[in-house]
Amino acid sequence: MRFSWKRNLIVLWVGVFFCSTAYSISIPFLSIFLSDQLGVKNHLEIWSGVSFGITFLASALISPYWGSLADKYGRKPMLIRSGFSLAALYLVNFFVHDPYVFIIVRIFQGLLAGFVPAAIAMVATNTPEEKTGYALSIMSTAGATGSIIGPLIGGVVSFYSSNRSAFLFSAVIVLVSALIATFFAKEENYDRSAPRSHVRDDIREAAANPAFMTLLMLAGLATFSVMILEPLLPIYLLDMGISRNSASLSSGIVFSAVGIATVIMAPQWGRLGSRKGFGFILFIGLVGGGIGNILQYFVSGYVEFAILRFAYGLFYAGVLPSVNAMIVQVIDPGFRGRAFGLNQAATQLATMAGPIIGGLLGAFIPIRWVFVINGGILLVAAVLVKTRKLEAKVEAVEAAHAPGQTVTLENP
Repeated sequence: MRFSWKRNLIVLWVGVFFCSTAYSISIPFLSIFLSDQLGVKNHLEIWSGVSFGITFLASALISPYWGSLADKYGRKPMLIRSGFSLAALYLVNFFVHDPYVFIIVRIFQGLLAGFVPAAIAMVATNTPEEKTGYALSIMSTAGATGSIIGPLIGGVVSFYSSNRSAFLFSAVIVLVSALIATFFAKEENYDRSAPRSHVRDDIREAAANPAFMTLLMLAGLATFSVMILEPLLPIYLLDMGISRNSASLSSGIVFSAVGIATVIMAPQWGRLGSRKGFGFILFIGLVGGGIGNILQYFVSGYVEFAILRFAYGLFYAGVLPSVNAMIVQVIDPGFRGRAFGLNQAATQLATMAGPIIGGLLGAFIPIRWVFVINGGILLVAAVLVKTRKLEAKVEAVEAAHAPGQTVTLENP
């Protein structure tokens, strides 16, 4: 395994980069696409929230099933299945002219998604234990880099062509991810002869591990705090005085600010977490991200807003990689595919709820107050890390998983 983990990390990083780029090209501009291309004029905030959220609800419901299949048949088949399916569905979006049909296509995107979680699980399973935290931090930069490039490409395409054309770019780019997974990804650590578990048994096994359940809750809270703003940022920029013709490009720059910060800081947080503990990094990231969001309430200029989003991203870059690294520490290697499937379910439920609640809040209160709510959620999560003594629990479970120790929290 040791001779191939760096190669696999590079291959999967590239695959996730292209997949995240494809997502970021078209999805951040759904509110503008719904308005300008599909003719939605009334209740745009609610339509935007539902269009974002319905995909992730479908993904949350199906992801434990995909995680079970991943532990039985391997994570690579999940990469291939998801990559080619998403490429086809992005292409279908290009031809959609009815908002209700668009919602249906978005549901299928959720049911067939899973490229990024499968790649993360594959890295976690095929990387030496002492390198896992660093490797997962590097993987987080793949999605962040895609989130930098994607909105810029999508903004330029939308500016010079249309938001509809962005879906063609997404289809081609996610197809590259599928081809990379098919021909270059390599997997070793799975046993096809083992019986496939049932989702109910997986949930019961996860529930017996309090540290893992706390991490799932934190992953959900952190993801919710980000997604509650996703459908509102383009509208908020319009409120700042950005012209409608340049709204997509301006939104792309703002979305990219957080991604640039993540690329800069995630590897640094990963190295520091290996020395200081990922619980410490998680706490710092949540506190910094919470304060950074609250400060955005006081900003009314586009440039200042983008700068503050960047500063917020520097702290938030340490949150989800730390959660993923701690999940690896508290679960048995044979449960990792299912664990990351459950982790995806938690984050996808949060990703579903965030845009819907954000859209509803944006319809009834000033959008700047949503930043305060967002920051409060992250600060509550930081308090949870300390009051639940999460790092101590992680260390205890990790010690129980050490060679020669008896593991009582999970049943292999």
